[in-house]
Amino acid sequence: MVLEDGAPYCLHCVDLGHLVFLPRGDTALTRRAREESTLWAVVVRFNRRRSRYERQGLLVEEAALVRAEARCLADAEARRRRRARDARRRGVEDERFAAAFAAEIMRLFPGCPAERARAIAAHASARGSGRVGRSPAGRALSERAVISAVVAAVRHVDTPYDELLMRGVPRFEARRWIAATVEGVLRGWAGAAEAG
Repeated sequence: MVLEDGAPYCLHCVDLGHLVFLPRGDTALTRRAREESTLWAVVVRFNRRRSRYERQGLLVEEAALVRAEARCLADAEARRRRRARDARRRGVEDERFAAAFAAEIMRLFPGCPAERARAIAAHASARGSGRVGRSPAGRALSERAVISAVVAAVRHVDTPYDELLMRGVPRFEARRWIAATVEGVLRGWAGAAEAG
């Protein structure tokens, strides 16, 4: 259906019935099909759980899709090599960033074991994770973001926080129960700087 002036119409009624559906997922094919097609439309579906519309794909002219597929087949190997190259470059960038994040943890918490600092940094800075290390503050290695990552790691590894959640204890109450333990670990790790 297409909404026009708030009313739903079928694709044939709005002269889009001759278009074919191209599902999302292949960026190069989608881009090229859109370029090749003189008429195209974005297909969305409302996700009730997230309360938003989500893109499902495109409607494009069939001949345009055939031409786009041919273009994609012609340079598939070059695009595969470029993706591999980009993945290696991102991997190197991610390793450098995780090392810098771990170094910042060690600067703020010199008593933190080096292996633990590396594990916290790797977890917090994982690409696509949405964790604090991938936030703008985390990418800038702000002290607040680094401390947040360490607090989260201590909370999940050194306390019964996860068990409390699994027993149905509300999150804020569980955090209150384990706050002293978290603070003790952080004080111990930071204490090496004061002692030195």
